[in-house]
Amino acid sequence: MTNSNKKIAVIGAGLTGLTAAFYLKQKKNSFQVFEKESRIGGVIQTHQKGDFTWESGPSTGSISKPEVMELFEDLKALDVLETAKSVSKNRYILKNNKLHALPSGPVSGFFTPLFSWKDKFGILLEPFRAKGSDPHENLSSFVKRRLGSSILDYAVDPFVSGVYAGSPETIIPRYALPKLYSLEEQYGSFIKGSIHKLKETKTTREKKATKEVFSAKGGLSTLIHKLEEAIGKESIHTHCENLEIRYENNQYIVSSSSTEPQIFDQVIYTASAKNIFEVFPFLNTPPYQDANQILYTAVAEVAVGFSQWEAFPLDGFGALMPSKENRDLLGILFMSSLFEKRAPQGGAMLAVFVGGERRPELLELSDKELQNLVENELKSILKIQNFKPEIFEIQRHFNAIPQYDILTPKRMAAFEAIQNAYPGLFLGGNGVGGIGMADRIKQGKELALNILK
Repeated sequence: MTNSNKKIAVIGAGLTGLTAAFYLKQKKNSFQVFEKESRIGGVIQTHQKGDFTWESGPSTGSISKPEVMELFEDLKALDVLETAKSVSKNRYILKNNKLHALPSGPVSGFFTPLFSWKDKFGILLEPFRAKGSDPHENLSSFVKRRLGSSILDYAVDPFVSGVYAGSPETIIPRYALPKLYSLEEQYGSFIKGSIHKLKETKTTREKKATKEVFSAKGGLSTLIHKLEEAIGKESIHTHCENLEIRYENNQYIVSSSSTEPQIFDQVIYTASAKNIFEVFPFLNTPPYQDANQILYTAVAEVAVGFSQWEAFPLDGFGALMPSKENRDLLGILFMSSLFEKRAPQGGAMLAVFVGGERRPELLELSDKELQNLVENELKSILKIQNFKPEIFEIQRHFNAIPQYDILTPKRMAAFEAIQNAYPGLFLGGNGVGGIGMADRIKQGKELALNILK
């Protein structure tokens, strides 16, 4: 498959754009990548100091789609793929200032103090509950209706805080959790649908989606470096501030403050939906006005590293804080328990998250105030007696995670209308198609293959 007679511009050198560029290169197509920042990788950035390694963007991904494994295979980079240790299956939820393991099966679910007895027994009735009728029902209503309030409060709410830094009242399952939504739509029940899915025979390709938690040896920037090597630095332009695209005579003219205007036949856009009219001023017209309608949550990510760990055993993926507990943290990831060489032997590396839709004002605190907040919370939650970290690094993300809320269908419809009106223009980015690393890789590959059809 090749499109060698046409020139393609890829806008954005985050994971989506780099994946798209890699598959264009693999098919021997002519393309250029344009990135406004001084480096590639988007929010993915790994840091190292001494024996500590940490991320200031995404910390982990999930091999939830076969495209993840295929990317590592196609890059010939299986040797740098790192899957999390088995303790990653343990997830902790805070209740009454004590961490409890999230149930992993019927027995632990029956005895857990996280859920009420009413909801534990009520799960038996879930297959017989009526199907919802509102396609835009929020996640809070969706879960209460099918599973009960305590499961919403102490399983789903902390999950949404941990993944989206958002709220179940904002998230719409149809767009944010389509697989969960489809279980009710197709089978009328989570339990019936899950049983049916377990019985389905998976293809060889589907089996590549192992659902394992993954990173890369040395951190996620290793994957970015592998993509850069495969694409070729000569095809990637950074520092492309004030990037603007004009549409003339069925072609796209790309210019920026650091590059001369270039003409392209096709464009793949993978940057934020929020900035789409800045890049494509000709699209800022009434038929497409919802294309930039997107809500982002603000999150502070704090890396905390200890050379010696003498506190709560870090035998899990991490700990999440339900809204009901009124804590100042969203969650804590036990990074040194998941992957090798993230902290010295006997030490620990934590990724701590603050803010989100729940407490955006906390990002306005000074570094010292934020440090005091994190210290007090970690001491309380993880029972740390001697708080003397060697690493304490704060990264504020004011446009961290897009919310798949009631704006989403309008945004999706606008994207589709634009692509129908402008041949050769393909739109992606985390405003459509999901927020996870697997979603970004899948979309990047699909954008490249679709543009070549």
